[in-house]
Amino acid sequence: MYKVLHQLASALFFLLISTTVATLYSKDVSARSAPPGPYLKQETPATHLQSTFDHDQPIVGTYYFYWYDINTKMHILDPDGTDALTDHPTDSSGMSYRSSAWHLQQLRDVLAAGIDFMLPVYWGYPGSGSHWSLEGLPALVDAAQKLEKEGIRSPRIGMFYDTTTLRDNSKKYHVDLSKPEGKEWFYLTVRDFYSMIPSNLRASVNGKPIVWLYSAAFAKNQDATAFDYLRTEFARDFGIEPFIVKEASWQGRADLDYSWGAALEPQIKGVAAVGPGFDNSTVPGVKHHLRQREGGNFYRSAWNIALSLDPVTRPRIAVVETWNEFHEGTDIAPSREYGRLYVDLTRKYANLWHSGIQTKREGPYADDQEVSIILEQPPVSHGLTLGSNPDGKTTLDLTAGIPAMRAEWSNHAVNYFYFNVDNSFFFRDKVPLELEFEYLDIGNGNIIVEYDSTMTVLPNDNAFKSVINAHLTNMVAWKTAKIRLSDAYFGGRVNGQDFRISAPDAGLTIRKVILRKLQDASPPLLVMP
Repeated sequence: MYKVLHQLASALFFLLISTTVATLYSKDVSARSAPPGPYLKQETPATHLQSTFDHDQPIVGTYYFYWYDINTKMHILDPDGTDALTDHPTDSSGMSYRSSAWHLQQLRDVLAAGIDFMLPVYWGYPGSGSHWSLEGLPALVDAAQKLEKEGIRSPRIGMFYDTTTLRDNSKKYHVDLSKPEGKEWFYLTVRDFYSMIPSNLRASVNGKPIVWLYSAAFAKNQDATAFDYLRTEFARDFGIEPFIVKEASWQGRADLDYSWGAALEPQIKGVAAVGPGFDNSTVPGVKHHLRQREGGNFYRSAWNIALSLDPVTRPRIAVVETWNEFHEGTDIAPSREYGRLYVDLTRKYANLWHSGIQTKREGPYADDQEVSIILEQPPVSHGLTLGSNPDGKTTLDLTAGIPAMRAEWSNHAVNYFYFNVDNSFFFRDKVPLELEFEYLDIGNGNIIVEYDSTMTVLPNDNAFKSVINAHLTNMVAWKTAKIRLSDAYFGGRVNGQDFRISAPDAGLTIRKVILRKLQDASPPLLVMP
């Protein structure tokens, strides 16, 4: 009896919580709580277009972390009193999200870096009450308005929705974006942010305020209709739809997409994302990663990848990851460690981006006509590396008396040879390639090459363009296969790699792979000093 009563009580409690959440975040707009800011109002398209960016205009943005407070030591010291920061601002004496003066100095430095808009990391959510995310925005707006009064155009302010709050919030509510109450929570978070930003200071594209989404992984569930609801409700309240930039993990139609992680490696999607390096060694309780800055060379190389793309087809928005995330060492703001080096570098590259200039590709393989890998143990790589994907396990094979690598394929093991092409050799270039590989003809079946291609019908079709390249005939002899790739993209979309080779049902042994350029019809490009 006790067990039955306990189960009944648990069920009633769950029903009560679910009903409360559904009531608080129902689709009944008349029941919505008041927004925290004074700028929630329907405005005409002409008003939205007054200070907007054009969709064809090359612009540069950055992520702005404003959660610091020198007075309480929040995000400056860890709870045990140790230093929470990997890098340190040049002057932290007035560092506080509450301080208009601190924000003003950040805005001036952002402008000095040639950056057009900033994306404050927003951790607020419906009913979050007193919170640094909400309290810091009026001080930021005040600082931006002071710049405007000086006759200086302030960096525009867009929303970086840190979707961590879809799971981690004081209400212990894991947001399900496939349900009406989840969609309402999602929208109200966006509404509350923009209720605190006046329309003339909003970062917008063709009048549409930017809503930049972090990872979808924190939502309990998601589907494409969450974006539809966001657009409809935002237009109802503000008079125009938002400009949605989604991280690649999201479903649904967005205006642009991007990938987080540019501080570790440049990410080129609908947005060109770059960063200076990464070091989260001071962050407790997380897996530590390190991407050395190389005295600024990693940042230079990242920008070069973006700038070497064809200006006609490359993204119009570049974003720097980040302005001032000092914990993870992704900062380009003035710091004790690097001075103003990254401010000056950003200004240089932002100017080139704004000008629509295409620069010459730089890097160790930029002038090479081919890259290769010999699959010995260990592999001998020259611009072509073997991926380590979960379904890319390979083993040393000495069957034919020559060291090679084998990828098994059976009922118990499905493995591919994954390969990554160095970006300095090829990245979204309009140059035909020839892929050549030496394989052991043992077993029977087709050899299939799948590669990241420019050809697309649906959003992800191009990531795995498949070609039957050769046939295994069990001759037990080394053979060479060649294939022309006229539409290679090589943006790392084949499970994080550029292409893969397999022999389904038979397995495959490969000794050597070569990728060569067949021609280069590109016009002369600007050589970076």
